[in-house]
Amino acid sequence: MSDDAAPWLVVGLGNPGPEYAGNRHNIGFMVADLLAERIGGRFKAHKARAQVVEGRIGPPGPANRRVVLAKPMSFMNLSGGPVTALRDFYKVPLERIVAVHDELDIDYPTLRLKLGGGDNGHNGLKSMTKAMGPDYHRVRCGIGRPPGRMQVADFVLKDFSSTERKELDWFVDRSADAVESLIQEGLERAQSTYNS
Repeated sequence: MSDDAAPWLVVGLGNPGPEYAGNRHNIGFMVADLLAERIGGRFKAHKARAQVVEGRIGPPGPANRRVVLAKPMSFMNLSGGPVTALRDFYKVPLERIVAVHDELDIDYPTLRLKLGGGDNGHNGLKSMTKAMGPDYHRVRCGIGRPPGRMQVADFVLKDFSSTERKELDWFVDRSADAVESLIQEGLERAQSTYNS
C-alpha cells in the first residue's frame, strides 16, 4: 500500500467505562465520538483491544481521506499497545497517527496542534511514545491546571465542572474541526486556524 493509500489513524485517548465518560481525561473519547457521528459510523470492537470506526473525512475529491477512528479499550497508561496493533493492522505510517488528548499546560478551552514532542507527564502519550516513538501528531485539548492543592490525578479523573460544561460542546466540536483540518489541509494550515 503506498503511503497515499494508507488511512489516517485518529486515536482519542481516554479510559473505558461509564464511570470515566465525563472526565477531563476523556476529552479524546468525546472528540472521537463526535467525529464518528460526523462520518456516520458506529464504533465496533477490534481485536487490537480498541473500538474503531472506518470512514472518510472531507468532501468528495482530492481532500477526501480514509480515516480510522479509534478508542483504546486498555486503560490510559496502556494506550500504546492497542495503538501499535492498529497501526500494524491498518499499515499506517507514524506521521498519519493523530492522538487527541487532554493537556494540563494549556488553559481550558484552548487547542494546540503539533507534530512530535514530549509527553508532559501524560500517561497515554508516554505509553504511545514508548511503543512507537514521538513523531505522531497531537491535538492537545487544554484543560488547565488543578485548582489549589488538588492532585493532578484527581483533577483529570473528575468530570468537567458545571462552568466548563457550558463550553464543552463547543470545545469538542472545535477539536473535531481541528482534526479534520489537520487531515485535509495539513499541520501548518490547521495550526494557523486553531492554535489561536
